[in-house]
Amino acid sequence: MPVVIWFSSCSLAVLSRVGPRDCCQGVPDFEIFVSFRFCLCFCSGHIRYKMSARVFKSFMRDFFAVNYDEQRADPEATRLDGNGRYYPNCASDVWLRSCEREIVEPIEGHASGHIPDWLNGSLLRNGPGSWKVGEMSFGHLFDCSALLHRFAIKNGRVTYQNRFVDTQTLQKNRAAQRIVVTEFGTAAVPDPCHSIFDKFGAIFKPDNGTDNSMISIYPFGDQYYTLTETPFMHRINPCTLATEARICTSDFVGIINHTSHPHVLPSGTVYNLGISMTKSGPAYAIICFPNGEHMFEDAHVVTTLPCRWKLHPGYMHTFGLTEHYFVIVEQPMSVSLTEYIKAQLSNQHLAACLKWYEDKPTLFHLIERASGKLVQTYESEAFFYLHIINAYEQDGHVVVDICSYKNPEMINCMYLEAIANMQTNPNYAQHFRGRPLRFVLPLGAGSSCSSSKRRLVKSLSLVGLTAPPPTLLKHSASQYADITYMATNGKQETPTKESKRARYDEDDCVNLVTLRNTQAEAYQGATGIYLRPEMLCDWGCETPRIYYERHMGKNYRYFYAISSDVDAQNPGTLIKVDVVSKTCKTWCEANVYPSEPIFVAAPQPQSEDDGVILASMVVGGGLNDCYVGLIVLCAKTMTELGRCDFHTNGPVPKCLHGWFAPNAV
Repeated sequence: MPVVIWFSSCSLAVLSRVGPRDCCQGVPDFEIFVSFRFCLCFCSGHIRYKMSARVFKSFMRDFFAVNYDEQRADPEATRLDGNGRYYPNCASDVWLRSCEREIVEPIEGHASGHIPDWLNGSLLRNGPGSWKVGEMSFGHLFDCSALLHRFAIKNGRVTYQNRFVDTQTLQKNRAAQRIVVTEFGTAAVPDPCHSIFDKFGAIFKPDNGTDNSMISIYPFGDQYYTLTETPFMHRINPCTLATEARICTSDFVGIINHTSHPHVLPSGTVYNLGISMTKSGPAYAIICFPNGEHMFEDAHVVTTLPCRWKLHPGYMHTFGLTEHYFVIVEQPMSVSLTEYIKAQLSNQHLAACLKWYEDKPTLFHLIERASGKLVQTYESEAFFYLHIINAYEQDGHVVVDICSYKNPEMINCMYLEAIANMQTNPNYAQHFRGRPLRFVLPLGAGSSCSSSKRRLVKSLSLVGLTAPPPTLLKHSASQYADITYMATNGKQETPTKESKRARYDEDDCVNLVTLRNTQAEAYQGATGIYLRPEMLCDWGCETPRIYYERHMGKNYRYFYAISSDVDAQNPGTLIKVDVVSKTCKTWCEANVYPSEPIFVAAPQPQSEDDGVILASMVVGGGLNDCYVGLIVLCAKTMTELGRCDFHTNGPVPKCLHGWFAPNAV
């Protein structure tokens, strides 16, 4: 069978939605039409071969084995025989790509379908940009150099560009051509010129540590900033992606770090959660950035809440905010201050400071926004989380929806070694298993925590820190006790009265939740109110987004997320969850991996889901690493309206979080 090469400006990613027969309509004697910036057409005479998608992909992979550099696309490819992959539908290489050349000037793409004329602005994205520094590699996804992406949309046309955030960490690493700043999962190359006294003194310098702000993007007034979990932010130009300024929040307000996900009020005022040091030890601090010309100069701490354990403040990635309350969800994963000092002196990465106490509860603290006082603390079985979907008040309750995990093993899943070896790890999907849970906190049920009771709880918790020994994340054995009643296991059977008595040590077990249309429960126990969550859908959901401008902190119906189930039939699924009917709508496409879905409302929206979903997307496989695209979905139906495909001069990595800037065109 002769082979003919026919050059084209199309690509495999553009044609992946249609089959070989569709591609070959009007092209006689051609059976298979595939393109990787050129199209390979196989002449078959009058014989037509009908191959399934799986056989076709296998054939193409084998055919290009000579030209495909597996070692570059998958560092552990030599260990795999092609038949032993535990997750054949999941392409881990989309997280292993490194941007080799920035695209400073916008490039035009190939648009298809219909992009609404009213949709004008820039979809700004942030995330891991490069694993490499010289000959060295970062150890964890959260360590990669921050890379910005911009999809500029105007009158149905779309352009794309990307650019690294010009951080001091990036500058130092590039100058030395090695990793000289310690990151979350990567220790820096030791500096022989620094004595132990220099290292000890650097611990207390506010400017010490990484400023690699590669997690999110948020507006402060009419300016946009990149954030991470250190006190550093970078102001970026939303049209050029140039880094314009570096802000250290510690210079304006007394905190040592803050979360990656602040909350932006309709008024423009911004709130965030940080850690401050007080006379009695570390405390959670709510920071207010009032809207105005001097948002950082006018920043101030609204209130503080003592951490559960004096030497182990909880790990915080986000927090909740309702009309009257701040919601701090204190999970039993802590940042050990003693381990932090030890890590600094012994040149260990920052993840070595994290400890998981599986036998300790997760605490929900409600703080009144008007007075700054702690109103109530609730408890639930231990769980791990990164993102709160939304929180709101309804009929004497506070509802908190969270993307929850049974434990923090998913952080271990994002090490370079773990990603590269995922196809040979039968437990990888289980470690990444999470579900969206609803916790309902009854207001006025039980007395507020008095200071004496608060101290008693803290002292008892401190006693329990040494037995059993805590789990260090990097070396955890992953042998956790089965949480039979937690919805993260997918076990939705209603617990018996006897099991409730055993759990809460109560005889009557009266459910304090009176809210309609929820199966979430709360019970009064000997030491407080215990919460039992409800599962919102049987999908792993991550990077959740809502109609933020109108429903943040208020009653809502829909959220949008990407699938976190690596063993799903299509791991690159976008999900719309109806939290009222507990139903889902999805969109997916073979071998396509979208990022965080962002809802953009239509002009004068008539309903909560009247608008579009925007998501950047990449395609799995080493031959597709120079493709990136923008997908536009109808938010009501989760069907495609249009898209724009781009072919770049180098690999484009998958991104994490972003923001839609309506005026940046």
